[in-house]
Amino acid sequence: MAPSNPHYDFLIKLLLIGDSGVGKSCLLLRFCDDAWTPSFITTIGIDFKIRTIELDGKRIKLQIWDTAGQERFRTITTAYYRGAMGILLVFDLTDERSFNNVRTWHSNVEQHATEGVNKILIGNKCDWEESKKVVSNQQARELAEELGVPYLETSAKSSINVDEAFFTLAREIKKRLIDNAAPASSPTSANAQSGSVNVNNNSQSQEKGGCC
Repeated sequence: MAPSNPHYDFLIKLLLIGDSGVGKSCLLLRFCDDAWTPSFITTIGIDFKIRTIELDGKRIKLQIWDTAGQERFRTITTAYYRGAMGILLVFDLTDERSFNNVRTWHSNVEQHATEGVNKILIGNKCDWEESKKVVSNQQARELAEELGVPYLETSAKSSINVDEAFFTLAREIKKRLIDNAAPASSPTSANAQSGSVNVNNNSQSQEKGGCC
């Protein structure tokens, strides 16, 4: 079945979750715009960006949702879990609390997201000197193994493994869509499978705070 949109073969919705300040917005900015800002960006509620990539001979349109990490926005962001086809669990390698909270975030995913959603664990700010890091590679890999997800260390600032993180997750989702059902290979059905989400861009805002 030919795709209804000639510009891409798959539409995949991804979700970035994790504590406030771990660098979710900066990862998204780096991946979609190849940019970075030293300003601390606090997402208000939810925001998103789009990037179309080439992956294994297919054009894939990624719609990536960036969620607020603060508790006061939790009820808003969890509503988007079910629409996600892939989730990036992000923590800060220099912030032990953000690492310890990964299990809570993963529990939220298990509770609210669609069964079988693909996930990846991301340890951000890997460019920081070793003395500033409080989470070791071994600790993170052990947690990833416990949760049954891949693990990558990234740096939004230095553009380390950012593309790899999104591409790895997108590749696993594409494989699942192809394996599960042939109709999922069209953007229309992929969108239907992921769930439709309406967003008023005018209601989305950002304020200076802290990030990456």
